[in-house]
Amino acid sequence: MLRISEYIRDTLADKPVRKTTGKSILIWNLTNLCNLFCEHCYASATPTREGEFSTEEAMGLIPELKEAGIGFAILSGGEPLTWPGLFEVATALRETGIITYLSTNGLLVSEKNVEQIRDHFDYVGISIDGRPEIHDEFRGKKGAYKQSMKAIRLCLEQDIKVGMRYTLTPQTFDSLSYIFELAETEGIPKLYISHLVYSGRADALNPLETKQEREATEKIIQKAFEYCENNTAIDIVTGNNEADSVLLLQEFTRRHPERSDALLERLRNWGGNQAGARMLNINYKGEVRPDPFFQRALGNVLETPFTEIWRSDPFLKKLRETPRQLKGTCKTCEYLDICNGNSRPRSLAIHGDYFQEDPGCYFT
Repeated sequence: MLRISEYIRDTLADKPVRKTTGKSILIWNLTNLCNLFCEHCYASATPTREGEFSTEEAMGLIPELKEAGIGFAILSGGEPLTWPGLFEVATALRETGIITYLSTNGLLVSEKNVEQIRDHFDYVGISIDGRPEIHDEFRGKKGAYKQSMKAIRLCLEQDIKVGMRYTLTPQTFDSLSYIFELAETEGIPKLYISHLVYSGRADALNPLETKQEREATEKIIQKAFEYCENNTAIDIVTGNNEADSVLLLQEFTRRHPERSDALLERLRNWGGNQAGARMLNINYKGEVRPDPFFQRALGNVLETPFTEIWRSDPFLKKLRETPRQLKGTCKTCEYLDICNGNSRPRSLAIHGDYFQEDPGCYFT
C-alpha cells in the first residue's frame, strides 16, 4: 500500500522517516461465503460455505501468528461478517497485540452489530465501486450500493475509523471523479484505490489500457496534493501497483524540488511491493500465499506449522531478495528500489513467469 497523502504531508513537514517495524500484515480470508458475486473477486467467493476454517482451528493459529511477527490482521472473505467466529477471533488477535481491520462489502453492517464492530476492529474498509448503477451491476446485486453506503454512515456515526475501497477497472474507470466527490460529500476520511490484479474472477476481466491506468493515477496524485494543500481530512492510499510511487515522486519533484530527496528516502524505506515479506495471505482453507492474488500456495497451516512455512519456504526467500532478481524491463529499471517490481501475480498471468516484468506498469 502506498500512503500517498501521508508521504506528501510528512515530507513537507520534514518529519523523520519512520523506519519499518518488521511487523507483517496478514490478509486472512476466514470464509469463501459471500452474499454478492463481484466481477473482480480474487477469491472467487461463492454463496456456499465449504471447506473453511473452524473457529477452533483459527484460534489455535493465533499464537503462531504472534510468534511470526504478524502485527496487523485484515479479516476478509468472502464476506467476513457471515463467519460465526469473527468477533471471537478478532478479540483473541487484539489480546495478543495484533491490530485488527475488517474488510467488508457492508451489506451485513447494521444498527444491531455496528457497536460490536466498533469494539472489535481498529479500522473498517467498505467497498464502493462507483455510481449506484455501476456498483450494483459490478457487485451483482441491485440495491447493494444503498446498503453499503448505509454501512459507511453507520460507522461514521459510531466514530469508527472507516474508509472506502474502490478498484480501477474498465467498468469503474469513469466513476473515479464520483468516488472523490462521494468521499468529500460524506466526510469519509480514507480512500483506498486498488489497481486490478488478474486473479480469481478478475482473470476474466480486461485490464485498463496503459494510458488510462496512468491517467487515473495522475488524477489520484493530483487529488492527494489538493487535499493536503486545502487541509481536507481525506487520506488517499493506492494498492497493487507500486509504480504509483514513481509518479508521486515525479509530481512531488515538480512542485517541491528542494524536498524531493527527502521523499525519495521515504519511498526507499517503504520498499515497494512487500508480498511474501511484510505481506501475506491465509485463505479459508488454511493455504498460505505471499498475498491473496498469488496462484501458488506455499503450504497449509492445518498440515504444517505456520512459522515453518513463513520462515523457510524457498519461494518466499526469492521474493524477499533485495533487489528482487527480475527479468524484462524490471531488471534494469532505475526505480526498482522504490517499487520492488510491482505485482508478481500479474506477471504470471500474462507472461507465465512470476519473475518477468509486470504488465501493469505504465512505465513499460
